[in-house]
Amino acid sequence: MHGALRAAGFSLMTMFVSCGVGAQATDTHNLDTRIGPIAMDGELPAHESIDKLYAELDFQQATQSYLWALPLVAYAQWQEEFRDKLDARDGDLMVLNSYEDKLGVITANATTPYILGFVDLNETGPLVIELPPGPTAGGVGDFWQRAIIDMGQTGPDKGKGGKYLVLPPGATPPADAGKYYLAKSETMNVLVGFRVLEPDPAKGKALVEQFKMYPYAQRNAPPKTRLLSPAGKAWSGTQPRGMAYWERLHQIIQKEPVNERDRFYMAMLASLGIEKDRPFNPNERQRKALTEGVQVGELIAQANTFAKRFANAQYWPDRQWDTVLNIAEPSQRVAYYDQLWERSAWFYEAVTNTKGMVSKTPGLGQTYLGAYTDNHGQWLDGSKNYRLHVGANPPAKQFWSMTVYDIGSRTLIDNPQRKADLSSRQDLKKNPDGSVDLYFGPSAPTGFENNWVQTLPGKHWFSYFRLYAPTEAYFDKSWKLDDIQAVD
Repeated sequence: MHGALRAAGFSLMTMFVSCGVGAQATDTHNLDTRIGPIAMDGELPAHESIDKLYAELDFQQATQSYLWALPLVAYAQWQEEFRDKLDARDGDLMVLNSYEDKLGVITANATTPYILGFVDLNETGPLVIELPPGPTAGGVGDFWQRAIIDMGQTGPDKGKGGKYLVLPPGATPPADAGKYYLAKSETMNVLVGFRVLEPDPAKGKALVEQFKMYPYAQRNAPPKTRLLSPAGKAWSGTQPRGMAYWERLHQIIQKEPVNERDRFYMAMLASLGIEKDRPFNPNERQRKALTEGVQVGELIAQANTFAKRFANAQYWPDRQWDTVLNIAEPSQRVAYYDQLWERSAWFYEAVTNTKGMVSKTPGLGQTYLGAYTDNHGQWLDGSKNYRLHVGANPPAKQFWSMTVYDIGSRTLIDNPQRKADLSSRQDLKKNPDGSVDLYFGPSAPTGFENNWVQTLPGKHWFSYFRLYAPTEAYFDKSWKLDDIQAVD
């Protein structure tokens, strides 16, 4: 058979070529894409397009890694600032009481003091916490800002106090574990924090002084817990920008185990020069992607936070107020996925997450509403004057507060007035019907100086309206908060 074909002047190669098999494609053209024209060689990208496609891949990986890492970098930054600028060691408690003390905390509550400290379980081993009885709210969180356990009114002690034992990943509970409320962490670093809800400053101070935190190994002779204060020193817990963001991320992943859910992100980081057990030394290509990714990543974070597109994020359909904490569970986990974008939104604009912060039980925990725009949907402008009408009897068993934040740092507005909040615990001028009008702008309205927070021309701001121990009228929406409106 083969001989007959050859005799006829044919060969197998001739047949294949004539059918197009083995023929070299010569169709060169440009394909229009989102990243611009891509030179094509037939159905494949031309060789000169490969670098452009890889650059896009690197940029996408950096952008997504930025958004993924927001909660981890925030805590790592906060811990670093406490240690390097405020001299806080493992087991120390920082008491943030004054306006100046709280200027470094992302969306701090300006009304009540914070008492908190970071602990590296690599250094201490299992950690004992002794919480005194009294009106407190707080808990222990891991470095992905997942609540490990609540303490105080929303915790298992229910405000009666008790001993807690925090175990590092993989640790076996000790023989006397029954003496403690047990908390198992998935990260080696943890944040321990609580707020005193006692309105009497003297009683609140006494509560703080009774709090103890020490390594389990020292339980028979526990050291005294140091209480520290920033004492006027400037510090910032806001995630850094530029390459400093990636340096902080590289630093903290060296100390932490890799969760199963994060292994693909770790692969992205590895291709960008950020790996566990290896030095931070990205090459020029990787640095370009990291620099561009952190810039665009933050822009996306701002959109994802200040113009949320989550279903039901707008609390009342005819109001601009958002439910700012859209994480269904402190674990950040729902049936078939972990809440990546809800997590990114919350931890760009805020820190910490406890069961009490997402409680749906009337009279328990707290709730947060955020306003980033006025009633017409325009960003809140520091050069303009605004009014917020708060109807009578806000649904808060304990108290309510309205706090103003800087849009860039997401911290308390740093104004000459040295005041960022208005609350039911202040001496506000009320209307005859029990309602109250709050004012925001560069200068105080005559007669309403106590009802005013100063804003800064040339800068945008946003606000949280908090309800502590919200009542049924909040959950059934029978009480409604007005929008912030511009005034002449």
